[in-house]
Amino acid sequence: MIGFLRVAIFALIGLSVIYWLVSIYKRSTERERLEKHWDKNRPVAAPDRDAYIETGMAEYEKSLRRKLIWLVYVVPMAVVGVIIYIVNVQ
Repeated sequence: MIGFLRVAIFALIGLSVIYWLVSIYKRSTERERLEKHWDKNRPVAAPDRDAYIETGMAEYEKSLRRKLIWLVYVVPMAVVGVIIYIVNVQ
């Protein structure tokens, strides 16, 4: 049991690092996309480039894409849970 807890703790630490890296990467790509969109189209409704980018980032924080990053935790834990269940049932 102690061995399982040790592995689980290290797995959660590893998944947290992966989540953090993916989150930073996705934020930077979203910011870059907004900057390129501003440079290419210059939207009339947005008064300022920085305001346009900050508004876009605020919308990104509420978006489904941002929430899907949590699958970094959910999928590996579900797979391990299913494997443990299958091994113990047979």
